[in-house]
Amino acid sequence: MSKPEGLAAYIAVTAAYWAFMLTDGALRMLVLLHFHTLGFSPVQLAYLFVVYEVAGMITNLSAGWIAARFGLTTTLYAGLALQIGALIALAQLDPSWAVGASVVYVMAVQGISGVAKDLAKMSSKSAVKLLAPKEGDGLFRWVAVLTGSKNAVKGLGFLLGAALLAFFGFKASVWGMAAVLAAILAAVMARMPAGLPRGRKDARFREVFSKNRNVNWLSFARVFLFGARDVWFVVGIPIYFHAVLSGGGEEGARTAFFLVGGFMAIWIILYGAVQASAPKLLNSASQSMNGTIAAAQRFVALLAVVPAALAFAALTAGQPTGWLTSVLVVGLLIFGALFAITSSLHSYLILAFTHEGRVTMDVGFYYMANATGRLIGTVLSGVSYQMGGLALCLATAAAMLMVSYGATWRLSKNNETENNA
Repeated sequence: MSKPEGLAAYIAVTAAYWAFMLTDGALRMLVLLHFHTLGFSPVQLAYLFVVYEVAGMITNLSAGWIAARFGLTTTLYAGLALQIGALIALAQLDPSWAVGASVVYVMAVQGISGVAKDLAKMSSKSAVKLLAPKEGDGLFRWVAVLTGSKNAVKGLGFLLGAALLAFFGFKASVWGMAAVLAAILAAVMARMPAGLPRGRKDARFREVFSKNRNVNWLSFARVFLFGARDVWFVVGIPIYFHAVLSGGGEEGARTAFFLVGGFMAIWIILYGAVQASAPKLLNSASQSMNGTIAAAQRFVALLAVVPAALAFAALTAGQPTGWLTSVLVVGLLIFGALFAITSSLHSYLILAFTHEGRVTMDVGFYYMANATGRLIGTVLSGVSYQMGGLALCLATAAAMLMVSYGATWRLSKNNETENNA
């Protein structure tokens, strides 16, 4: 594999992943706001995303083996094709269906989308380990740029989804995204250069379970890190802000779509920008493995303070007020910055802990933990918001971050690599 070919393959995979994440962010916002306006409860809204996250867990567990056996381009193409199928299926949703039937149907379609997303993600993240420069902070820099730019694109997707819903309605928006993604898949398949591994036929499924204690403890920490984000991000904050900002009437609801979608987009975009800048912010060129692990511990501890303080503010205020909304916006942006740095450190560490022979396996296992955290956070977002409002969502986030903090203390600075053969 020559360096120019490898770099070209990495660029092609990354561009396809950006296109995918734009539609993924737009689809999430379309589904959430569309069904909220139809009268779905917070728990019912959470259910819409449960199969999406379950599918992500299963996909990540098996995707590493699939890629090791059949090659990274296979998983990338499969992810894009499945997302197109999910969008077309969602366009068939009939408003006359009963609520129960609609929930089950959307859950199933979201499950297909969850499989698609994690196939594309695993392909892209594994490519970084294989193609990034080996000297200096090349690996940290490349993974930070990929992850940060991906999240910025997904943030634009949130804004795009809200805008499409306001101007074109649900069905037309979904059909339009399917058509654009189909064109991108055709272009990627036609122009994909050589440079990514084509797979090895002797890869065994049991190899996905790592014997590296650092991979396992980092994956455990990742479960609670992402659960702590999604416990307020998936249902709590969007529904809270929509209720506060809508003001009643069709025009008020449309304005609220833009405001909620805009906030979610800005949050994700700034989060992505901080992720991409993490190596520079942390002066990563001089970071040892000891320093990187210590930084991961320090930032997750700081992160836990933010939702705890916001939960106290929400509990003290009782009813929504202007000052509380302002405090929440500022506090959640601070949360986003700290979360971005913590997530970047994790994304670097998983690639540093693994080796090229196991990269798709360990990355798949790690992102299975990621999906597990999102699943737990998604369910708890609906349940905690319905039981105790936004204050309980934020308090739950703080508790989950403390568990993640504890797990990072189990990471070994010597990186014990008892990997599967």
